[in-house]
Amino acid sequence: MKSLIESLNQLCSKIPEDIIALVARIAVGLVFWRSAQTKIDGSTILGQKWQFFNVSDSTFTLFEYEYELPIIPSDIAAYLATYSEFFLGGAIILGLFTRLSAIALLGMTLVIQIFVYPDAWPTHIMWLVPLLYLIKHGGGKASVDSLIR
Repeated sequence: MKSLIESLNQLCSKIPEDIIALVARIAVGLVFWRSAQTKIDGSTILGQKWQFFNVSDSTFTLFEYEYELPIIPSDIAAYLATYSEFFLGGAIILGLFTRLSAIALLGMTLVIQIFVYPDAWPTHIMWLVPLLYLIKHGGGKASVDSLIR
């Protein structure tokens, strides 16, 4: 039994960190990217909505009546959330400013957890894990950050 566990540990230790970073970027980036797509009114190109300066009326309604964030007005919050999800989600997927983007999305996740959906912690933990990994390790070799360096 001990040798089986040792063999499994050796096998698992051979998984490249860059593959883990890539999967983490795609997994968490798509969560936010897709969320942004639901908040945008506009034409579609290749199945994606691209008029990102046109936040939908339903998004404003959602922020005004369901999310009800303290301190920040609902219309400003709607714009901030939509643009953050769009640009930061895309940046994470590309591996552009990975650590900075992950820190910003971590902050957004904490705001959602604390003020919007406090009972949704099982979902938010699933976002937290890849974000924390990316903050610690960066985007890996298959990232724009790596190309810039």
